[in-house]
Amino acid sequence: MKNSINVGLVGYGFMGRTHSNAYAQACKFFPHTIHPVLKAVCGRDPVKLQTFADNWGWESTETDWRKLIERSDIELIDICSPNDTHMDIVLAAAKAGKMIICEKPLAKNASEARLMVDAVKKAGVPNMVCFNYRRVPAVTLAKRMIDEGRLGRIFHYRAKYLQDWTMSSNLPIGGPTLWRLDAKAAGSGVTGDLLAHSIDLALWLAGPIQELTAMSKTFITNRPLQADPSKSAKVEIDDACAFLARFKNGALGTFESTRYARGRKNQNTFEINGELGTIAFDFENMNVLEYYDHRADSAYRGFSKIQVWDGDKHPYMGNWWVPGCGIGYEHTFIHAISDFLYGLEQNTKLCPDLEDGYKTQLVCDAVLASAASGSWQQL
Repeated sequence: MKNSINVGLVGYGFMGRTHSNAYAQACKFFPHTIHPVLKAVCGRDPVKLQTFADNWGWESTETDWRKLIERSDIELIDICSPNDTHMDIVLAAAKAGKMIICEKPLAKNASEARLMVDAVKKAGVPNMVCFNYRRVPAVTLAKRMIDEGRLGRIFHYRAKYLQDWTMSSNLPIGGPTLWRLDAKAAGSGVTGDLLAHSIDLALWLAGPIQELTAMSKTFITNRPLQADPSKSAKVEIDDACAFLARFKNGALGTFESTRYARGRKNQNTFEINGELGTIAFDFENMNVLEYYDHRADSAYRGFSKIQVWDGDKHPYMGNWWVPGCGIGYEHTFIHAISDFLYGLEQNTKLCPDLEDGYKTQLVCDAVLASAASGSWQQL
């Protein structure tokens, strides 16, 4: 493989910024033989698009993603557009033989996701779903500790993902910034937006979910339309959702997500209880992993806070600063892009791919079906 990849980015919003920054930084901090080239960015507003391209160093622009895919100089399509666009772009990109990176959730539902997985498998193209929270060093350390058997048999998995940004009844539906409140664009509310992250981490850390039962709530049932605030529409996304789960390994799981937790801006947590110990993580304190080791001397046994910034021992941190100088949200995307590049260089899977995104989507669909029916759903 040659030593560069020409990237075509679809979307210049919040995720477009995080991905652009990751491409610019990945090879400056992690040694790679393959380097991403910011070849073209695609969006609908030509003026905003050009401003974005100039700021982040994209060489060219397109206002139609189909033209972006048709370009012979584009090798990787990175999808940072709303959820309802993911399937069409992935299917077209796979057919054109492009590598694919897609933001989560993979699709609006599992049926769409299955078609996307089949397409990339048929095309044989490298692909990744950007579940960036796997790339928090403390979370990657938690995975290593579980794989090393430090928790022993797992009994409980407990997750929360809480925000508060949609609580105002004046917040409208739709448009380039509030499409997450539009079921037609998003597919679901907190289930696809927030719980998808919690579910992916649970599947990665604790294994497959066997069955679940869920409940959801829409607190504000009508909102003004962003296109015409004098008109309103019914809200069809879930504002809050909670579910109970049984894992295939026998563990029990509880999951809660809401955008109505006043004061919680982005609290993404999990706690895993095992026979030998417990680990706990909170993204609002992302450089710390709590650990309780039951095998320690009882006189000194208790929860310890592992400050995850030791360059010699902790994932990713050897490529950053000295201990005590923490990292932030943007670094999780840099790690994701870096791991994707390492996967290409080593011809191996190092990242969650579209198949992993499909497995998460199956759980999301089961959550929504259970919340609607009040019944247990089998996976």
